[in-house]
Amino acid sequence: MFSGGLDSLSWAATRSRADDSRPLLLVMFREIGLLRLQQRVYKAVERLGAARPVLLLPMSQTPAGDGSGLRLETSSRTRGLLYAAGAIRAATAHGVGTVHIPENGQLALNPPLTPARSAACSTRSVHPRTLASLNALVTAVSDTESTVQVVNPLAQLTKGEVCKAGRTAGLTPSDLESTLSCGKPPTRRSGGPPIANCGVCFPCLVRRSGLLHADSIDGTRYEALPWADGLPLDRGADWRALQRWLLGRYTLTDVFTDTPLPPDTDPTLAFDLIRRGREELVRLLQIADAVAADVA
Repeated sequence: MFSGGLDSLSWAATRSRADDSRPLLLVMFREIGLLRLQQRVYKAVERLGAARPVLLLPMSQTPAGDGSGLRLETSSRTRGLLYAAGAIRAATAHGVGTVHIPENGQLALNPPLTPARSAACSTRSVHPRTLASLNALVTAVSDTESTVQVVNPLAQLTKGEVCKAGRTAGLTPSDLESTLSCGKPPTRRSGGPPIANCGVCFPCLVRRSGLLHADSIDGTRYEALPWADGLPLDRGADWRALQRWLLGRYTLTDVFTDTPLPPDTDPTLAFDLIRRGREELVRLLQIADAVAADVA
């Protein structure tokens, strides 16, 4: 799956340059208002000069009405499942046995920053348990012996490690910065500015830390700074929650108390992944402290 996000760009760049004669099928769900950004991100993959054939399959994410006149689901709660189902359908039609949903393991696990964000109160669309359940469902409904499997190729990488992998594949800092990693893109809001990333939601905060880890600088144009004075209270909620979470302890017990992991997943690996991600995120606290010191 190729969303136009930082993770999917890094993965696509890496796989396009792999020594593999099989075509790489990139399934892209067209985002209303963000199609130009997605196309620009895909051009970054093309510029690398793929070592294998690369096919781009744009798909619509807008469901058609069933004629009943009933209102369609307008939230994004089912978005991850719909995207995965669409990719599974495309893979089946093209005879592909594996669907890769590239999301850094840090956000795939998405440890809750506060108790209010536990379990289903935060996105877990690429959580190991979600993918295990999805694969079990695909197997159960399949009428053939060969079924499509859904995997996350970046499950063991932090955001910063994903960014470094993209740079190793030949992507420039500008390529990475042109991506969309936002959970609440301003362009989706009525009257919002033509900026892809808000800069203050949790995915944007993880994005910032990842780019800083890879390049020591993040030149992305954001709508707002999380540590800026005068930021509306609601827009600073994720930043305050992240500060509290980073200043507190995170133990192996915390891994067990959130969304359960599948039986074949090693919890110590999940814990080490989150630990490395926390080390990257601490960089943001240091930047905020430096900004506060300059103001003082």
